[in-house]
Amino acid sequence: MPNIAAVLKTEIARIARKEVRSQTEEIRKSSAQYRSHIAALRKRVDELERQLKRVGKSAGRSAPAAAAESDDEGTSRRFSATRLAAQRRKLGLSAADFATLLGVSGQSVYKWEHGESRPRARQLEAIAAVRGIGKREAAARLAKLQER
Repeated sequence: MPNIAAVLKTEIARIARKEVRSQTEEIRKSSAQYRSHIAALRKRVDELERQLKRVGKSAGRSAPAAAAESDDEGTSRRFSATRLAAQRRKLGLSAADFATLLGVSGQSVYKWEHGESRPRARQLEAIAAVRGIGKREAAARLAKLQER
């Protein structure tokens, strides 16, 4: 005859396992639902990020065209270091004189021409204004600025 204490102990353990299993089943089911829901959300986020990237690329292509069409916001200017140096030579000016004409330092013009830095938007506008003048006009403006 088996020991009653051992039988009682195994029966209590069996009932306890059954009870724990029934109580954790709810948690296991909800956990599985949460995992599937999280996976669906991740797929959705990935798809939205892909769409955003596509929209960003297409907007990036059309943005310069839109900026060129609207004059109210100011026009965007391109800058080329070699073209700046060519313009200065065309006007027959030194870097210091060209800088005086633009309202900047000679060092700034030097750095722009050598590609070490880029002019700011206000300075790009000044460069664009100087682009349309000839040698005589440049000399006259320079003389006027140096008189001050």
